[in-house]
Amino acid sequence: MTAKKFIFQVHKILGLATGLVVFIVAITGCCWAFRTEIESLYDDYKTVTPQNLPILTPTKAKLLAEQVFPKNTVHGTVFKKEGDAIEVIFYDAEPEFYQSVFLNPYSGEVIQVDDHTSGFFAFILKGHMRLWLPKKIGEQVVGASILIFIFIIISGFIIWIPKKRKNLKQRLKFDWKKTTRWKRKNFDLHTVIGFYICALALVLAFTGSMMSYNWLKYVVYKSTGGEKEARFIIPENLSETSTKGDVIPMDYIIVKLLKESPEAKSFELHYPKTEDESIYIEVSNSDDLFYDSDFRFFDQNTLEEIETPGIYGKYKDANVADKIQRMNYDIHIGAIGGIVGKIIAFIISLLTASLPVTGFLLWYGRHYKKKKTQDIINA
Repeated sequence: MTAKKFIFQVHKILGLATGLVVFIVAITGCCWAFRTEIESLYDDYKTVTPQNLPILTPTKAKLLAEQVFPKNTVHGTVFKKEGDAIEVIFYDAEPEFYQSVFLNPYSGEVIQVDDHTSGFFAFILKGHMRLWLPKKIGEQVVGASILIFIFIIISGFIIWIPKKRKNLKQRLKFDWKKTTRWKRKNFDLHTVIGFYICALALVLAFTGSMMSYNWLKYVVYKSTGGEKEARFIIPENLSETSTKGDVIPMDYIIVKLLKESPEAKSFELHYPKTEDESIYIEVSNSDDLFYDSDFRFFDQNTLEEIETPGIYGKYKDANVADKIQRMNYDIHIGAIGGIVGKIIAFIISLLTASLPVTGFLLWYGRHYKKKKTQDIINA
């Protein structure tokens, strides 16, 4: 058996083994691409009439939201512009609980409660990340299948390369006639589409694998010259004594940041879990982008800013290796290229979903034909 025939056999076996997983992940990826744009069509409750009044403090917002879900954990509170509602996010891993309480920033009135674990996009995300299976099982199946799919893409390109140069043109376009049989058309759909999307499909698969496996993230970070710790780290306070009395320093931090960064889109404050942990605030600098956010940390007693040893700090301090890591999610969903990037990601995901289908039909056609021929001979 030649090397190319061996690669073809491996390509076929792995494709059949992971085809259904790749199809589901790709189709759900299509549906997820324009989630933000679709949800913006019915999220009017997130805006309020601006008033010349002070907004709720982080402490007050947390206390009001906890009246709605007193038994659950507040993950963080999002403050935006003066005409935006305050969003208090609750999250618990076991049992899974992920909901948001939207408050009027002036009166504290509960405007809306959103359950992020239900609805169309929650269903799509669960399919994309874990095939609607239990989390521990589904995530492992998806992660392993996408790693294998990376090899399938590379092996598919090797198989695609024609032996003779004169056959190259035939591999680059659909040369269909009225007499062209559907098996030939299916072959062209698999090979021609596979060739044109293989590079971008490889990017989507690789960025998805980086989110699945910390070891891969670490390898990429160190190989690109990263010197920090390739993870998210919340540093401890610099001060040793806690503040006593009615004054809570944390309640002044949002007003301070609003003045410092008036162009910022939002400020997501995370409450310290212990007396030693600093306040963590994610400052979003762009709509629908995550890579250029500033992750800032403040001593909860003095509000002195603290640097983190991890890669998630201020964006201006990030080097090339840090930026590659921070851009990973935005690249994966196409948001890095704006609406054009999302359209490209949508098309690539859709065409990727077609490959397991056409590949299965190729295998079935050849297998069925051989079996049918054998049955005729035996008869």
